[in-house]
Order: sequence, then C-alpha cells, then structure tokens
Amino acid sequence: MFNYHNLNPISAKGLDLFTTNYKQVDDANDADAILVRSAKMHDMELPEKLVAVARAGAGVNNIPLQKCAEKGIVVFNTPGANANGVKELVFAGMLLASRDIIGGYNWTIANKDDADISKSMEKAKKNFAGNEIAGKKLGVIGLGAIGVKVANAATHMGMEVYGYDPYISVNAAWNLSRSVKHISDVEDIYKECDFITVHVPLLDSTREMINRDAIEKMKKGVVILNFARDLLVDEKAVLDGISSGKIKKYVSDFANPTTVGQEGVITLPHLGASTEEAEDNCAVMAVQQVMDYMENGNIKNSVNYPNCDLGICQTAGRVAIFHKNTKGVIAKYTTIMGDAGINIADMNNKTKGDWAYALLDLDAPITEEAVKALENIEEVVRVRVVK
Repeated sequence: MFNYHNLNPISAKGLDLFTTNYKQVDDANDADAILVRSAKMHDMELPEKLVAVARAGAGVNNIPLQKCAEKGIVVFNTPGANANGVKELVFAGMLLASRDIIGGYNWTIANKDDADISKSMEKAKKNFAGNEIAGKKLGVIGLGAIGVKVANAATHMGMEVYGYDPYISVNAAWNLSRSVKHISDVEDIYKECDFITVHVPLLDSTREMINRDAIEKMKKGVVILNFARDLLVDEKAVLDGISSGKIKKYVSDFANPTTVGQEGVITLPHLGASTEEAEDNCAVMAVQQVMDYMENGNIKNSVNYPNCDLGICQTAGRVAIFHKNTKGVIAKYTTIMGDAGINIADMNNKTKGDWAYALLDLDAPITEEAVKALENIEEVVRVRVVK
C-alpha cells in the first residue's frame, strides 16, 4: 500500500487512476508521494518516507530540487501536458497586442447606455484599428513542447516563423514544421522579428535573457510575449523600451507590481495552463509517472534524477540505488551483490548532472544485510527496495 498527499487540488481524472494499492492521506508526513501544483515546498520539512514529488505542470520553481536529490526523492513534472493551453493563450496575446481589442471593449462598456451605440461605434472604431498578424515575422525562442506548437500553428496563421533552440530535442525536431526557419543565432530573431515569444526554462543562463542589450537589437515596434517565466525578462528594461517607442507591446502572463497597469503592457494572472483540459492532462501524466515509479522504480520526466526504465519487474527482486555521479560506485554495489550471493539479472544505471540512479533486477529478493551494505556506501544517498 502506498500513501499519497495532495498539496493542491488535483484533477479527479488523474486521481481516479490510482488503484486500491494507493491511499490518499491528509498529513504529508505520512506520504510516500506528494502531488503538487503551485504550493511552495522550499520551507517544508520533507518526510523521511517521502520518495516522490509530482508537479502537475512544467515549472518546478516551487520545489527544492537539490534538497530532494540529496534525500533520494525523485521530482517529476509533466512537460507538454499543458502545451496546447499555453499555445492558444500565446495567440490570444498576439491578437490583443495587434488589435486594440481591450480598448474597443472598454469603449463599449463606457457607452453601454448610449441608445445610438450602433451608430456611434462606426465613428469610434477607427480609434481601435490595429494590424493583422498574417505576414508578420514571429520569433520563437525555445522549441520544447510549447514552442513547437506555437511555431507550427503560426505557420498556419500565415506568419513567417523563426525558431531558435540550440538544445532542441530529437522529438521536437521531428515535430517541427518544415516551414519554420531554424535559426542558429538568437540575435537574428531580435533583428528580424515583429513578434518575439519566449518558451525556455528559467535557469541561471536564461535569467533576464531579454535584457537591454537584446532590446537594443530588436526592430522598432516589436511585440514581446512572455508566457514562460517573468524572470526571463528584464521588465524595467522593457518598460524603458516601451517609453522610447522601441517596443510596441509587452504581453506577460505574470502580473506583478512592476508591470501591472503600465502603458503598453498587457498582463494576465498566469492563465497559460488554466484550462480544464490542461489540468486534466497534467494530473493524468503526474499520476501515471508516480505509479510507474512506485511499483516498478521507473523514472520518466524527472527534473532532478535521470530517466531510467527497466519495464515491469519480472524477476524475484528489484532495487533502486540513488548515488552521487562519481567513479567507482557501480563496482562497489555490484561487489556487495556478489558477496551476498545475489545475481544481477539486469541493470540500468543513468546519470544526470551530479546524480545517478540505478535499477537492478535480481534473481532473488535482496536481503536486509545487503541493503544496509549498500546504504553504507559513501556516495549512496538512498536505497529503495522496489520488489
């Protein structure tokens, strides 16, 4: 029996996938797995029995990844599950920035008591004239699940699309339309594009990547869209760019005191993944990943440990070993197995940055003595008996 705890409301479409081997508990301290959306976990005391955290969404800024890694807690996210919802909102942002839809709407509300509004609007509408997005150049920075969807859809909207991602995955490359121009230098996007949308993770290398230097290289009248993370953009520099006339509009899904109500800025309250479908998709993916990990030890879409898969366990035993990514560790734990007289039928060891994860299928159940010996290896941070 596995216990799980929800730090946020999680869609029933996901939770309903849990079998009778899983029990929802009210106290996180009793949980083997935690499911979370936006709740902050950095100040949370992580329970000793906790082995998995599943984020029903893509961003994991609310989760202490290093602390979890050091305790052998696998952190999952659900990349791509909310991609379509974000993609659609990006296009809404482009249209809001191109056509003065907000100004037009506000005019109708202000004139709602005008009995001749149908006549008045014919004179007023010229004040809200805008531009079409067809024929314009769109630069997509980051070609992950969301970026690829945005780029592909934009080609069908008649836009000329430039895509930039030096780390594009094979899967993303296969899914990218041949109509998208793959750019090797992000500065070409700054120089050429009428619209620029950012879809990269927040890392030290990407923090405030849209800064004063980048803005100086952009076309006059550029529209910048940020539906990824607010800290990817130096928003004070953006406001200066709007004041100077360099930037036409800044559309952000991250309302904050710097941007809300500012001239030329359209802010939304983090609506990108706020669709019923996206919440369902994220919950389903999160639960499926947790179940496969709890029952088989397989890891898919972890942000702090490597992906590792040995399928459904068909042998007498299976053990997972979490350890630092240093030389000689594999030799140490295989020696312990040999000394214990336990044959390793199959093994998969993967690394990710400073950490490594090993799954061992065994011809006999592992003994308590062997588990303790594995735990005593200096580089090992956790041993989990899967079967």
